[in-house]
Amino acid sequence: MFRLILGAAILVLASSASARAADPIEPLLRTIDLNVGESQTVELCDGSSATVKLLALNESRDDIRGAVRRADVVVEVNGERKTLTAAYYRLPVEAGGVQIDCAVTRGCATPEKNPWALDADARFRLWPKNSPFIRPETFTYPVKQLWFATDTQMANDPCYVNGGEAPGKTDIYYHWGLDVGGVEGKVEIVCATDGLVVSARGETLESEKTGTPVKPRYDVVYVKDGRGWYYRYSHMQSIDDNVKLGERIAMGSPMGILGKEGASGGWSHLHFDISAMQPSGRYGIVEAYAFYAQSYLQQHPLPLKTIARPHHVAWTDQTVTLDGSRSAGVNPLVQYHWTFTDGATAEGQSVQRRYDRPGTYSEILRVRDSEGHVDYDLAVVQVFNRDDPQSLPPSIHAAYWPTRDLKVGQEITFAVRSFQIGKTEGHEEWDFGDGSPAVRVQSDGNAVTLAKDGYALTTHRYAKPGHYLVRVQRTNDRGESAVGHVHVKIEGTP
Repeated sequence: MFRLILGAAILVLASSASARAADPIEPLLRTIDLNVGESQTVELCDGSSATVKLLALNESRDDIRGAVRRADVVVEVNGERKTLTAAYYRLPVEAGGVQIDCAVTRGCATPEKNPWALDADARFRLWPKNSPFIRPETFTYPVKQLWFATDTQMANDPCYVNGGEAPGKTDIYYHWGLDVGGVEGKVEIVCATDGLVVSARGETLESEKTGTPVKPRYDVVYVKDGRGWYYRYSHMQSIDDNVKLGERIAMGSPMGILGKEGASGGWSHLHFDISAMQPSGRYGIVEAYAFYAQSYLQQHPLPLKTIARPHHVAWTDQTVTLDGSRSAGVNPLVQYHWTFTDGATAEGQSVQRRYDRPGTYSEILRVRDSEGHVDYDLAVVQVFNRDDPQSLPPSIHAAYWPTRDLKVGQEITFAVRSFQIGKTEGHEEWDFGDGSPAVRVQSDGNAVTLAKDGYALTTHRYAKPGHYLVRVQRTNDRGESAVGHVHVKIEGTP
């Protein structure tokens, strides 16, 4: 996967320098919406064509909320049959001589909430076989921190922060766009593309007030690029002076600082989404995870990326399948090792677990490749009490800063906030994974969602290089714990 993305990016950069000044920009992807049994032939950006037929759709729902947790589609692409799984940290795949993905299916696009503007059973995007997903010279990763440094919500994932996954809750909020967590007030956000600032700080250009996806707010900026796409940056603690309504902004320019303003739910993150005209004739979300992956790897090549996400929900004593199959690297992957919150371990790409107590668990996956490279990721599991479903278990958000190129002796800030827990119930306790004494702090339990001091902060320095799995935990008065982890990699001395 990584070799394909990086190779395509280098090819385009070498052959299209003149395209940097091109305006407008032609998107590389082609989008079609299909119902089961329908087919459509589409001309790709290189002039070739592909015929796609949707043969079947299967949406799997949980028995806690009835929310779609997985959507599989069977398609025929230029005569080749292929099963695709929609979104959820998956990249496009090859089929019938082209690249294709399924961005979203009908179960997420309810009549009440349909930000994708999807009226059919499923949406597909297509690219030529060796094409990058987005022109590399026109898009950059918008967050200056390590990829997956902390919690994320990537496309169509039912939200779980701040009790959003409550059992029986029929108004399901399927996330759209990409959420990247981080330490409030520390992480710099940059502009993902060249474009025009059409809305900022609650103000909008007159020409963009009707017939567009722009919804102004004090913490939000919209940039419109040469493709006619609208990029939204939301929950920013501050917006850079460089961002001026009605003026052009360059790719990579400062946009602001990550925060938890607006409708953030109280956890600090950047919400980033892209809207464009969809086959339905309305503006809808452009699933951008593939753009994130391509641009990040272009800037920061990695031999291996472990992926244990998205999060899971379950009743007590219900089996949960943890899946590391989305992990990928340049070399063959030879080991999948799981370490669970209770200290147990298991081997395998996919493993099953049962939980006898409500709470939020953070399960560690370590993947090793044939050359000895290792990487880690975390699977969050939120477990509800089957006998008392209305008593929501606590959850937690942990983050650290800075996240890249950390050295021995460097001061690192750790931030934590608990949710669904009383303000005075217990403390968060940090274990930094290096044998040092535990450190106790106390966040406000999200008592006031936008409180400036809602997160509890502490700092730590590491004496030796290595990989550290940092754990933080808080327990409520019912004895239910929320556990979070972050993976910190320390290099040699400064």
